[in-house]
Amino acid sequence: MSSVVSRRRMVSPGIEYRESLWARMKKSWRSYAFVGPFLFLFTVFTVVPVILSIVLSFTYFNMLEFPKWIGWANYIRLFLADEVFLIAVKNTLLFAAITGPVSYMMCFIFAWFINELQPKVRAFLTLLFYAPSISGSAYTIWQFIFSQDTYGYINAHLLNLNIVDKPIGWLIEPKYMMTIVIIVTLWMSLGTSFLAFIAGLQGISSTLYEAGAIDGIKNRWQELWYLTLPAMRPYLMFGAIMAITGSFNAAGNIQALTGPNPTDYATWTVMQHLNDYGTVRYEMGYASAISVVLFFVMVGSQRLVQRMLHRIGN
Repeated sequence: MSSVVSRRRMVSPGIEYRESLWARMKKSWRSYAFVGPFLFLFTVFTVVPVILSIVLSFTYFNMLEFPKWIGWANYIRLFLADEVFLIAVKNTLLFAAITGPVSYMMCFIFAWFINELQPKVRAFLTLLFYAPSISGSAYTIWQFIFSQDTYGYINAHLLNLNIVDKPIGWLIEPKYMMTIVIIVTLWMSLGTSFLAFIAGLQGISSTLYEAGAIDGIKNRWQELWYLTLPAMRPYLMFGAIMAITGSFNAAGNIQALTGPNPTDYATWTVMQHLNDYGTVRYEMGYASAISVVLFFVMVGSQRLVQRMLHRIGN
């Protein structure tokens, strides 16, 4: 009899928890009703495609025939037989390792300095720094600046100053291409993360800094590390996700500068490789394998950054 009672005591907490959870859900049904449409769209357009991509990565699928199961063949081909993919991985890691952290730091530093200015000046500078990220003609301007003929802005000045004797192929010579792509990307990197950081800084109460001064905060650097950054953690995490996603998904901005077929694949990225097999060759099984690899690399990078951000101010 005692064993039955003890068994009931062991089971009852789980039952009570489920009942209390269901009771809380019924009590907060309005909140779930508001969240429901987002969860539905997120599941249909994000969760389901990710699952389907993982499944299709183990198949041969040309969009005309029914997918045929081939196991690990796509991944073996990807890492052992596709030399262009390995070049794309090297270029993507180099591009992401520079543009991701640098653009992230630029967004925060500029937002931090601009936040200290008068409201009108702050609004003007925010628009000024944000404008390049939404400008559709920016790539045309940079193509003119780095044009490989004598009409290019830089080449014209170098020739007039007798620094070079012939135009330099900035966007067609492999030794220059990646550097120029990184420069242009950083120039256009003050986008959504920049606005989010400004919004986060504006939302920090002045009483926090007053309390910090009472507790012994002596200078702006201590204020930044112990007060501002911990209060900005959600915004910092959002900015980190945007920076990682943007750096690993780079394709359109690079292609706008160096074209769809860059010389010696000097600026070829994993995302361009994915687009090539997915939208040009229609090898959707192989493209799915590329997307799965890219997905797990991005998730791993975001988890690493999340752990680093949790240590701020501790």
